[in-house]
Order: sequence, then structure tokens, then C-alpha cells
Amino acid sequence: MEKLAGTPTALGTAQLSIQAPIPAKEDFVNRFKWILKPRLAGNVAIATVAGLAVIYAIPDSGSDSNPVEIALSRVATFAAPTNLDNARVDSWIKTFSTVPKVKDRFALWLDRKSTYEPMISAKLAERDMPQDLIYLAMIESGFNPNAKSPAKAGGLWQFISETGQRYGLTVNKRVDERNQPAKATDAALSYLSDLHDRFGSWYLAAAAYNTGENRVARIMRQVTGSEKGTDADYYRISSLLPRETREYVPMMIAAARISKDPAKYGFDAGDVTMTE
Repeated sequence: MEKLAGTPTALGTAQLSIQAPIPAKEDFVNRFKWILKPRLAGNVAIATVAGLAVIYAIPDSGSDSNPVEIALSRVATFAAPTNLDNARVDSWIKTFSTVPKVKDRFALWLDRKSTYEPMISAKLAERDMPQDLIYLAMIESGFNPNAKSPAKAGGLWQFISETGQRYGLTVNKRVDERNQPAKATDAALSYLSDLHDRFGSWYLAAAAYNTGENRVARIMRQVTGSEKGTDADYYRISSLLPRETREYVPMMIAAARISKDPAKYGFDAGDVTMTE
């Protein structure tokens, strides 16, 4: 993921640097190896569905679940009805809800979600940002604030140190605020807001968060003649995006659909049975 090398708000002319880049020789599947690979525990969960995903286990964040319901009105929705019906969304729903080991892992994500949802939802509401952006954190880290990637990205929102520092986080040998959920959320929402200002679409903002602003901007200019676009433009340019990024938004929408009605997709409290 590419990030701005200038100030957080200087989107138009800022020089860009790299945030959690995708290695050139790695396939889309490799991104999810570190997301779900056990580091503190010895469990390994591997599932392959239609050549889409190989998914491993993330270590528990150490926080007990604390379900809290927040009623938030006047909040934008992230997923448009037309995109909810996209075939890639349906494929990820099937993966998350029917492959046993993947389903177990997703159930753990749902359990962790109740710990962080009140804080993230409140911050999204304060900024009048879509509530469903919470699912970006879900697919980035599985709501594990201590998650780390091979690219040395860390925390709920998977910032590399340079980008975290640019957005106000202290990252050094003694302190790493990427692992502090509230502060990391403030930084991530500021970055996503900047991306939305640049591209005019939350789907395009998510794509840029994943694959980099330069790439999304270049493809948008190539296909539409403008960097700014709509959510529908994400699917218009999808074939030109890296495979990982083509799946990124559909994964988020699938996670949102399942999370909003877990029982419909076969999830219940008894699904979280893995020992961390």
C-alpha cells in the first residue's frame, strides 16, 4: 500500500512512498498467509476454495470480548446494493461461511469485533464516515491490535512505521502506537478520508489503501480520464488492478454482510472453538 510522503492533507501534489507493498512475485493468496498464520500459537488452518484463498490463523489479541451495541443514526453506508450482488462478493461469502477452518477463523474475528466496534464506530460517526469501513480493519488484521505482517506493517489497520508516523503515531524501539487501537484508528481514518477526498469514492479509497494511490490514480486516468470517480468505477477498473486489490473490496463487503446477520450465514457463539 502506498502512502503520502508529504503532509496528510496534501493529496494533489505530494510525493508518494510505499506502504506495505505487494512483492512483485507473490500471488494474491500470499497476502492472507500472514494475516492468518499462527505466530504465538501452533495452530495452522489452511483452506483453498476455487483457487482463491489460503488462510492461516492470527494470534489472539488477548482482549476478552465485550459485546456492546451502539445505535448510530445518520451514518453513510459503504456497500451499495449493486455491489452487494457482485459475484466476487458471493464467492467470499461462501469461502468465509462454508470452509470449516476459514469459518472458525472468521468466527474469531466476529468475536473480536465486539471489543473494538464501539470505539471505531464512534470515531467514524464523529467524522461522518461510512460505518462499514470497520471491515477494512477486519480483513487487514482480524481485529488483532498486535498483528504484524512480513512487510512490517502493524496494528489493527496495518500501518508501516513511516506512514504511521506521518499520520501522528509514535513508532520507535520503545513505543509503537500502531498497536494502540484508538490512536491507530484516528490515523487510519485520517488517511482514508484523504484518499476519499482524492478519489471521490470509498471503494476507490479502499483500493488505494491496499495497492497505492499512484496505481489507482494512473488506472483511473487511463480508463475514465479522471482520478475522481464513483464506487462503480472500482469495478470498471478492476481488471487492471492487481489480483489482491480486485478481491479487496469484495472481501470487505462479504465481511460486512456476514457480520450484520451472522446467523443467516450459519455463525453462532459456539463457532469459536479454537484454542489460541
